[in-house]
Amino acid sequence: MQFEYHLPVHLIFGRGVSAQIGAQTAKYGKKALVVTGRHSTKKSGLLGRSVELLQAAGVLPVLFDQVEQNPLTTTVEAGVALVKSESCDVVVALGGGSIMDAAKGIAFMACNEGDVSDYIFGRKVSHRALPLVLVPTTCGTGSEGNGFAVLSNPETKDKKSLRGTMIVAKASLIDPELMTTMPKSVLASVGFDALCHNMEAYLSRSAQPMTDIMALDGIERIGKSLPVVYRDPQNQSAWESLTWGSTLGGMVIHTAGVAGPHGMEHPASGLKNIVHGRGLAALTPVVYRRSIAGAPQKFSEISRRLGGRDETDCVARIEALLDEIDLHLTLGEQGITKEDVPWMTENCIKVSAGSMQNHPVQFTASELSELYLEAIG
Repeated sequence: MQFEYHLPVHLIFGRGVSAQIGAQTAKYGKKALVVTGRHSTKKSGLLGRSVELLQAAGVLPVLFDQVEQNPLTTTVEAGVALVKSESCDVVVALGGGSIMDAAKGIAFMACNEGDVSDYIFGRKVSHRALPLVLVPTTCGTGSEGNGFAVLSNPETKDKKSLRGTMIVAKASLIDPELMTTMPKSVLASVGFDALCHNMEAYLSRSAQPMTDIMALDGIERIGKSLPVVYRDPQNQSAWESLTWGSTLGGMVIHTAGVAGPHGMEHPASGLKNIVHGRGLAALTPVVYRRSIAGAPQKFSEISRRLGGRDETDCVARIEALLDEIDLHLTLGEQGITKEDVPWMTENCIKVSAGSMQNHPVQFTASELSELYLEAIG
């Protein structure tokens, strides 16, 4: 047995820890670009509280609130322009995975020249970025626990991640209390994304003992807690378990990567701007049904963690969970058509080669097309 594990992130977890945002940010800079979305953190009051905490700690905040649900490379460019014009020396993210990923892209490109897509596709390499402080408000991507930033190029429709330890947060303040303002539809989508991170990292050909331990814990936590908080958003202990399971998912994909469902979903949301977790809900049962033979023991363990028996009922357990959170749907119901399949198949091979190679079963181009068609319904 031989493996390596390295993830240099400072995680601060617990109810109320978001109150430390000023003190933590002040360790790394004096002028912060505060990256957030257009509405949710303003409506919840988090943005206002964070601005006060930053100012009290001697940090001057500069607001950037233009991030969309699938963050664009052009949005990163706009954020970088503001960083440079305002001479910001630290980047703070308040929001879900899209916000954190955009913030990572901005922090990286603030220290580098050219097009971010060149770094995403490995044509250029750099290990420099501004320091990052992340405050997640959704329990989904786990971006607070890894060095990934998924960005979409609006010209090519490529959706692919910038990767590296340079965009791992200096501090991630993971406060389960911030999750409770999510609408149920958002909770279902991000919660299932978090479950997929753990399942795919566990199934990955790049998995290793450390990621297996964390992924299995994450699968069990999310499987038990997601339906509970969906029914009863007042259950604080379930929120804590779900939130930690999400962070675990982010951590394990940093090392083990994602696999088939994510690899196939990115072309769909890159093309049609669908909600990532909803795309995963349509694809995961379809992909896994044709993957059991590649890792029967692992699928059996996933099933047991979700309350099932063995590999024969693993997909049924996932579908039952989707039913519990009202997320059992097709790609067709999200606007994906049969005419989109050739482009998505080609794009999957282009942008998701690593994820597809991680998967326990290797699919040909024609098999990918068949899977897309089945997921369209």
